[in-house]
Amino acid sequence: MQVTSRVLVSREPAVSRVVPQWWHGAKRLTDIILGSLLLLIALPVIAIAALAIVLVDRGSPFYAQDRVGQDGKRFRMYKLRTMVHGAHAMRDDILHLNEVEGPVFKIRNDPRLHAIGAFLRRSSIDELPNLFNVVLGSMSLVGPRPPLPSEVAHYSAAARRRLTVPQGITCLWQINGRSDVSFEEWIQLDNRYIDSWSPWSDLAILMKTIPAVIRKDGAH
Repeated sequence: MQVTSRVLVSREPAVSRVVPQWWHGAKRLTDIILGSLLLLIALPVIAIAALAIVLVDRGSPFYAQDRVGQDGKRFRMYKLRTMVHGAHAMRDDILHLNEVEGPVFKIRNDPRLHAIGAFLRRSSIDELPNLFNVVLGSMSLVGPRPPLPSEVAHYSAAARRRLTVPQGITCLWQINGRSDVSFEEWIQLDNRYIDSWSPWSDLAILMKTIPAVIRKDGAH
C-alpha cells in the first residue's frame, strides 16, 4: 500500500529485549493466513452490513480514513461507515461532549451516528474491513490501534512509542475495557504489550478478544 507521508516517531527501541528474528516473520505469516481466513468468513457479514447502511443512509457504506502506522507511516484504514454524511464537519460543534482525556475524541452516544451506527460499533462489525488492511500489510491482527494524525501531533514521548510496532485490530486495550479505559491507562497497556510481545502473547490476545467482543466490553 502506498505511503503518503510519515509522522516523526521516537527512535526508542520497540522492545526492551532482543527477540528472535523469526518471531517477526511468524507474525506476518499469521496475519496473511489467519487474516485471509477471517476475511473470507467476514465477507458475508460485511456485505449484509454494507447493504443495511445503504438502506438507512444512502451513499457508500465504506469509509477510508488516514491513520498512522508503524514508524509513523500513514495509510488508509478501511471501516464500515457508522456516521451520517458530513459527520467530520460536525466535529468542532461537539468537541465539548468528548468523554476521554488526552488527544483522543470519543463519545458514548455520538449524535452523528446513523440509524444502525451504534449497533455496528457495539458489535465491532464496523471494524471487519480492517482485515483488508491486515492482508495488505498496513496493519496486523494484534497491535496498538492506529491513531489519527491529529492525535499523534499531541502525543508525548511515551505515547509515540506505541508507533514503533505494527498497528493492529486488537490489543490489550480491547480486552481490558476499551473506551472505559483512560488515555493514560491505554498508553500503559500498549507499552506493556510492546515490552512483553511474543507470538504466544499475540495468540492469547486473539483468544481473549472473542469473548470481549461478544460481551461488548467498553464498546461505545
